[in-house]
Parts: sequence; C-alpha cells; structure tokens
Amino acid sequence: MIKTEAWVLHQSAESNGCKPGPGRLRREEWELPDIGPQEVLAEPIYGCWEGNMAHALSRRPVDICRQRGEDKVVIGNAGVVRVLETGRQVSTVKSGDTCIVFCNGIWDDQGFPKKIYAYDAPGTVGLLARRTRLHERQLIPVPAGSRYSLRQWAAFSLRYITAWSNWKMAYGCWRLATASKNGPSMNGHRPTVWGWGGGVSFAEATLARLNGCPSGMISSCPRRLEQIAESGLQHLDRRQFAKLNFSMSRYQSDEGFRQDYQQAESTFLKLMAEAAGPQGVSIFIDFIGLPVYRATLKALARPGVVTTAGWKEGMNLRTLRALECMNWHMHVHTHYARYHEGLEAVEFAEGNGWLPPLDETTYTWNEIPQLADDYQSNRLSTYFPIFQVNTP
Repeated sequence: MIKTEAWVLHQSAESNGCKPGPGRLRREEWELPDIGPQEVLAEPIYGCWEGNMAHALSRRPVDICRQRGEDKVVIGNAGVVRVLETGRQVSTVKSGDTCIVFCNGIWDDQGFPKKIYAYDAPGTVGLLARRTRLHERQLIPVPAGSRYSLRQWAAFSLRYITAWSNWKMAYGCWRLATASKNGPSMNGHRPTVWGWGGGVSFAEATLARLNGCPSGMISSCPRRLEQIAESGLQHLDRRQFAKLNFSMSRYQSDEGFRQDYQQAESTFLKLMAEAAGPQGVSIFIDFIGLPVYRATLKALARPGVVTTAGWKEGMNLRTLRALECMNWHMHVHTHYARYHEGLEAVEFAEGNGWLPPLDETTYTWNEIPQLADDYQSNRLSTYFPIFQVNTP
C-alpha cells in the first residue's frame, strides 16, 4: 500500500428522510493499492477545477460516493502529473514523464467513455491527492519542448479535449446536412457558431474560429467578455437579456414572469440576428441547458445543429419533435472523448496555439477548499481555475 495525503469527500449522512446537504473536503491520509501492470504511480502537479467537481460536492445530480458504493472518494480529473513509477506492461509513458490527464475512467470496446475517472468511475483516485494511480491510457505526454506552460495544459486536459470531440461531431453533422454537388457546405459558406456556457464552450468556439468559422460567445461576466474579445470572438453581454431564464411551471402560472421572459427572449433573438445574420446560428454550443434551451432553438438556422457534452442548469428538456424535424435541427450529444481524439487534440493544440488563456492566480494545496467555495459562490471570473498540488 502507498500512503499519501488527500482532500477527501465523504458520503452524505441522510437522516429523517431529508435530502443530503452539500459535501465538504476534508484533509486526510489516503492509502493507494500498489500499481498494476498497466498502471503508473504519479504525482499531480497542477489541476484545474471542473464543473463535475462542483457537482460532486453539491451531490447533484447524484451523490457519487453512494453511486460508486464507496464511503469516501477523492475527486479532480483535469490536470498534469509527473510519472514516478510504471507497471511492467506500460509502454506509452516512462518514469519522469510529465503528462496530461485523459479522464476516461471506464471505456467500452470502441473507446467511448462509460464512466469518468475521479467522478463516477469506482476505485479511481483524483488529483486532489498528492499521489495517485492511473492507467497508461489515462495519460498523454506533454509535447516535448512545448511552448506552453504546464498550467495551460492542466486547464486543457478535460475541457479542450471535450471540445475537440464535440466539435468534430457537430461540424461533421452540419457538413453532412448542407453538402451538395457544388462543395462540402451549403454555397461554400462556413457555419456561424455561438456558445453558451463556460470553459468547454469557450474552447469549442475558439476551435471553430481557428477552422475559419465566424464564432462568438455569450457571458454576463465583464472579465470573461474581455477574454472572449481578446481571443478574437464576437461577444454578447447576457445582462442585456438577464431574465432569459426559462421555467415551464412559472411561464404557465405567473403572468409577470411570462412577460419578462418574452421580452428577454425577444431582445436576445434580435441581438443574435444582428450578430449571426438573419438566417440564424448554424451551430449553437449549449452547455447551460434548460434556462436557455427554448431561445437557443429559436435562434438556430435551418438546417442547424445544437450541440453539447454536458449541462450546468437543468438536464430535462422538452422538445417539440415535429418542429425540430421540419426545421432540420440536429441535436448532438457527446461525452468527453476517445483516446485517439485526445492525442489529436494535443497535437493540434501545440501546433496551432489552441490553449486556454489563464490569469495569474494559482490556488495552493492549502487553499483548495477556498477554491471550491469560490467556484460554488460564482466569485471566479476565469474559465480555468488552477490549483497546485506538488512542486513543478
């Protein structure tokens, strides 16, 4: 057994039939089993705080400890690590390598992820531990002599690889729908691309721009709007339609809410038509979900693609299938990536500068609970909150 230190999330203690409350991280000793033949022992260097970590602490939509059948877990599945020791059958990395974490936890025979490392994959130990075990196919070496920092690769790890896979599928669907004998896309045009959400949406919109597509993002955070503009994207300030926050029950029962929502939706659609053109948005990246879903579909071109690999608010969506069929709307859903796509994404990123812009803040090991609180309380202006576990 290998002993290490970790920030640990314990299973909730339900009482009197009440729903469990949010979890807190506790600093504790943790024991790791010895590595297997295809595993490595590694020390995390930098990590990036991800939305799934907030889901785990809030126990929404599930208590991952209970789902995994474990009393306690260690989360954290985006970052870079240093390989300390390798199993006898490991061939992809060697001791001393610095690697990007590829967070498939359990995958099927085609390589598609079924469960995610350090989230819902049982037995996995995340980057909130000073030492951890990983399968060799959960690591991608940082390109030799990389021009980019380990902090950037830590932020790249989950969000940019997710964006790469999702963009390939969304763009491929759009090309197929608009193909003609005259060219690969309708009238030879590139699709217009807009995004709601955080770091994955930002990564995907910037990837679309690098592929020659007019692209933009929506945000209500002044610093993020600056970052969007600095990255060469168009931008819309969500505060101009702040009441675009759909709820079916309130829309049906509350006249004031309905009027406010309709006005916000009208403003949004007007601004979006000015930004993307009257034909609508070709590919809409939506990592928000229910509050904006109705308006997103109204802003979508015909044909058009709405695409996602996750959600922030509201998993259950209502769709009028007949209308979506008549409008040739394609709905793309992906979940992280396959290993070869991770390799492709890293190679493209190094060659084309497709990496996240970061601010100067790095949370220390001792400050990780503060980072969790800052993220949960929306006190962060960066898309990519970085923490340090061990010395680079």
